[in-house]
Amino acid sequence: MNTRVEPLGTVHPASWWHRLDDGRLQCDLCPRDCRLHDGQRGLCFVRARQGDHIVLTTHGRSSGFCIDPIEKKPLNHFHPGSSVLSFGTAGCNLACKFCQNWDISKSREMDRLMDQASPERIAEVAEANGCRSVAFTYNDPVIFAEYAIDTADACHQRGINAVAVTAGYIHAEPRRAFYAKMDAANVDLKGFNENFYFRQTGAHLAPVLETLEYIHHETDCWLEITTLLIPGANDSNEELEALTRWVAEHLGPDVPLHFTAFHPDYKMTDVPPTPPATLRRAREIGLAQGLHFVYTGNVHDREGGTTFCAGCGKPLIERDWYEINAYRLDADGRCPDCGTAPAGHFDRRPGHFGRRRIPVRVAV
Repeated sequence: MNTRVEPLGTVHPASWWHRLDDGRLQCDLCPRDCRLHDGQRGLCFVRARQGDHIVLTTHGRSSGFCIDPIEKKPLNHFHPGSSVLSFGTAGCNLACKFCQNWDISKSREMDRLMDQASPERIAEVAEANGCRSVAFTYNDPVIFAEYAIDTADACHQRGINAVAVTAGYIHAEPRRAFYAKMDAANVDLKGFNENFYFRQTGAHLAPVLETLEYIHHETDCWLEITTLLIPGANDSNEELEALTRWVAEHLGPDVPLHFTAFHPDYKMTDVPPTPPATLRRAREIGLAQGLHFVYTGNVHDREGGTTFCAGCGKPLIERDWYEINAYRLDADGRCPDCGTAPAGHFDRRPGHFGRRRIPVRVAV
């Protein structure tokens, strides 16, 4: 396994690969285990073989930057109301037929990467705009792990958090390096059925569950989970009961779980949008399994966006879409009625960024 080589031309050396006996180079970043001849790219499209090395072709290049509310990631228990500078690159190591960001994640057009920005420049812009965090999102940061790690280091030097929005499809060694640099992560658990994973994403469920357990039990990275509910595909009572039971038993009741609504897109334009009633049903199933924090997303649902006290059930943080309307934590971050502290990272006062989305240019 080769972890570092000197930069080659305009691309960046990749980590986590090794040479096979037949002369091919195997990428060891994710369970795809792409085996490459010279000039070939992996399934993600952005990791490629160049001569005797594997390189990352998108280090320092982005498909665009926006300032978002942290709740949009979604992270409801990580500095609520704060702003986050969000960006992605191109490509993905999954092949989800229902991808909601397919124009970016499925893109093989390098000219879509309009902004060139060093990690230091990203951290500088985040600080100048008062962002509490920088999020690697839109496409999966696992595939540009070196860029994300370098950017996280630059952010930490300025007191800015690093956030990963990811499907969690990554091998153990890069997983350790990647999440050691992340302050928070929202992992997209696509469903709880191996057949669904393989047929609809081209991936497997087990590595994602391993990632979830690793983040929660072995790191200081704050974890939240999102499952996009697709009508007739992953929204049965049986599957939702199995998913929420696994979260309760393997991660505990305090890991927030978000059920979000699907809209027809990419290769699933013939599937109808998720009814709000499905999200409410999923939330009720999660709560019945003993989970303390179950949310709904992509629909207008004030109850489904509210953080309730795990001790007495009173509302602590009331949200309308991404806007915080009430924040009832006391000075010690506890429920004023029963003294229970919700799990997560909460400030004495919430941020007031609201539901805005502000595009910014980072390149100089």
